[in-house]
Amino acid sequence: MGKLWSFTDNSGSFYSAGAGKIKSLYFPLGNENIMSAVTPDLHGDVKSGQSSFLLAPVSRIDLQSSRASRNFWIRLSPDKIWSAAGVSKDLKQINQDEFFLEAGMLWQRITRRNKNIGLQARILSFVPAAGEPVEIMQVELTNISPKPINFTPTAAIPMYARSADNLRDHRQVTSLLQRIKLHKFGVVSCPTLAFDEAGHRKNKDNYFVLGWDENGAWPQRFYPTQDMFCGDAGDLEAPEAVFGNVAAGSNDIQGKEAMGAFSFKAASLKPGRSKTYTVVMGITRNPQEITKMITKFNRPDKITAALRKTEEFWEKISRGTNITTHDNDFDNWLRWVNIQPVLRKIFGCSFLPDFDYGKGGRGWRDLWQDCLGLILSDPQKVRVLLINNFSGVKIDGSNATIIGKDTGEFIADRNNISRVWMDHGIWPLLTLDLYINETGDFNILFEMAGYFRNHEIKRAGQIDNNWTASCGNKLKTTFGKAYSGTILEHLLVENLVQFLNVGSHNHIRLEGADWNDGLDMAKENGESVAFSAVYAQNLETLSGLLLKSGRRRIEAAEEIGVLLARINYRSVSAKRKLLEKYFSRVSTPLSGRRVSLDVAKLAKALKDRSDWIKRHIRNTEWLKEGFFNGYYDNRKKRLEGKSGGRVRMTLTAQVFPIMSGFAYDWQVRKVLQSVNKYLADRNTGGIHLNTDFKSEMRDLGRAFSFSYGDKENGAVFSHMVVMFAYALYKQGYAADGWKALSSLYKMASDTGSSKIYPCLPEYFDLRGRGMYSYLTGSASWFMLTMLTQVFGVRGQDGDLVIEPKLSADHFSKDTSISIERVFAGRRIKIIFLNPAKLDFGKYRIAKVALNSENLPIDKSRYLIITREVILALPANKLSLLEIHLD
Repeated sequence: MGKLWSFTDNSGSFYSAGAGKIKSLYFPLGNENIMSAVTPDLHGDVKSGQSSFLLAPVSRIDLQSSRASRNFWIRLSPDKIWSAAGVSKDLKQINQDEFFLEAGMLWQRITRRNKNIGLQARILSFVPAAGEPVEIMQVELTNISPKPINFTPTAAIPMYARSADNLRDHRQVTSLLQRIKLHKFGVVSCPTLAFDEAGHRKNKDNYFVLGWDENGAWPQRFYPTQDMFCGDAGDLEAPEAVFGNVAAGSNDIQGKEAMGAFSFKAASLKPGRSKTYTVVMGITRNPQEITKMITKFNRPDKITAALRKTEEFWEKISRGTNITTHDNDFDNWLRWVNIQPVLRKIFGCSFLPDFDYGKGGRGWRDLWQDCLGLILSDPQKVRVLLINNFSGVKIDGSNATIIGKDTGEFIADRNNISRVWMDHGIWPLLTLDLYINETGDFNILFEMAGYFRNHEIKRAGQIDNNWTASCGNKLKTTFGKAYSGTILEHLLVENLVQFLNVGSHNHIRLEGADWNDGLDMAKENGESVAFSAVYAQNLETLSGLLLKSGRRRIEAAEEIGVLLARINYRSVSAKRKLLEKYFSRVSTPLSGRRVSLDVAKLAKALKDRSDWIKRHIRNTEWLKEGFFNGYYDNRKKRLEGKSGGRVRMTLTAQVFPIMSGFAYDWQVRKVLQSVNKYLADRNTGGIHLNTDFKSEMRDLGRAFSFSYGDKENGAVFSHMVVMFAYALYKQGYAADGWKALSSLYKMASDTGSSKIYPCLPEYFDLRGRGMYSYLTGSASWFMLTMLTQVFGVRGQDGDLVIEPKLSADHFSKDTSISIERVFAGRRIKIIFLNPAKLDFGKYRIAKVALNSENLPIDKSRYLIITREVILALPANKLSLLEIHLD
């Protein structure tokens, strides 16, 4: 297969003639109130949440096998019937269609031309960015024949209209709840109940499909049930209402599978003339909003205006960090990566056909990593969000694992399973540290936030039988008042608890899993060396933040003093004993009393703990094969190294000792050699998450029961590859960092293999196929790495640092490249000029001009511009910063 798509402008829009041949392709459309997935032949679904699907929920396989899809039928005569969407039993006719697809921010338009039929159909699909709870489908029909054409058009949208849970749970029974109303412009269904045997609830959702022509004229015939539309054959790809020209009806429509199907008035088109129809489908709890949707979108010019605003909204986000390398394909691809964190904020991890979490909402890790991109674009708006996020932390150092739609809404676990991920404590500080560096706002450390509380205590190791839902989800004191502590206190709890929470090898326990969710079968004895390294980095970061905070003393809950008791760090039993003492103190309501801590002493205590972890990993986990071990399984056995004549190695184990800065240079070089030898894919150019262990690892996790090269068992996992690149850049290995980072772009843009639209997917399989498009935390990390490491434009305690690590390759198409971003509320375009096209390590910053005025420099490899200088720039004007490399 050749190239799947090509960019058509500088805003990420693209064209594809072959998209219709790949049934697993889907495109996201959405706003805060409605989420859609649409394919080249209009399969997909529409929903507002887990309990409210307008179209039946679909997974990747359903896109290929399901007959339920959006459709628009054209009946010219009994033997000449055409699906403008390309979904029909008449395969001969479909094969005669000429097809191409166009798409952009965030809209899709398909065009089908059939010379035998004499018509061209252009179908536009988008969800308005203004927040209306609808997907708009606009169909433009054009006569491409030399003769007039008479036809009757029929819109057909199968209405599932209930919870995703009912797809298997009482599918037929829940159809009996449908209460269907004929509307002047279409069909509305408002089921009587939200069916759930754990407790039925009154349904409040109205599901609707409406339609009109370009003059605002409503449909003439309605088919409000699938039985009525399809007939006894039940075939949505050959409905009797269209193929048999069956009359419509309105009797016996309750308690049936609903159908948003209606025919418009018969029409005639002269050669070259066009006619437009609009179909609006959505979900609302306010019936009056249905009428408003008609008024808002009842003319083509209103649709055009809504589309333009939607494009402008998403294009602004796509240029939040605007990079110009003069490689048009790469720059456009980055526009799509830029919007992915916002897409995941809307869709979570559940609401596209490839989904990780099937119940809705984002996870704890997602919450913090998606903030990374938001911080880089507008940190002040993120401040309140960050503070609220800390309300999900628990006093035992764990946290709520699922994030609700509302700010500060947390859920212990989507399936009520008592499970803790050992890495969850690292992400809040990594994110907050970025925020503080970008803003210089150390005061956020002393803002107050509550703690999450539920029936699980001691990191889900025990159930508190005295807790009930009536107690609420806030940690309380013995006086019954909700307890709040500083953000700094939350961070201390998360990281100090984990310092003590160790396994038999004195590394932090794996518990339910770490970042790799597939390592979920070593709860009792497993250990994560890899993420112990990150906790070491966190403890050092916390130490540094304390010393920069300007405070001499801080207050914390009295109980936290237990975590700071002096013990022998080498003693596993001493750590466990101290941790159990702490758990006993915080498993009941807190005293509410606070202690005063000396900042200098606390900072030293944190740094000492950090240094100990680093030394311990260096001394015990460096292997003679030339890389670090990252895990111990439930039998307390080391995972990596040589076993049975086969080398076992994971990328994760190498990333964090490098990122945390305690791997020696010679170790980094050895790791690079080992990665190239054991993990690099010679065919795709990617880096595998692990070698093929050739066996299941039931003492470690489900991942190794997957086929090798998929998901967490050896796929090219974008997130870890990006973090590997980030770690290498951070330690000055720019060429190796770019090789890793750019490998993901090369794989994604090799569309003959990846078979995806422009985006960074969660992973690539052994064939190089991109999987789980759009909804991945790797997008935030990719942009973070490009901005702060490749271009070296980052905050440092509120000042702006310029430390480029650009290679000669970046200047292959031009002697200058640029990045545009917001810093301290000022939009700045930073232009790097490298006339000699020198490689990293061979240039220094020779000259700097800010709005044509030279700044004093010392001709080093980095530059610091104080926040005061940035704030003096005009607030509503783009400033130019020229960096001359020589």
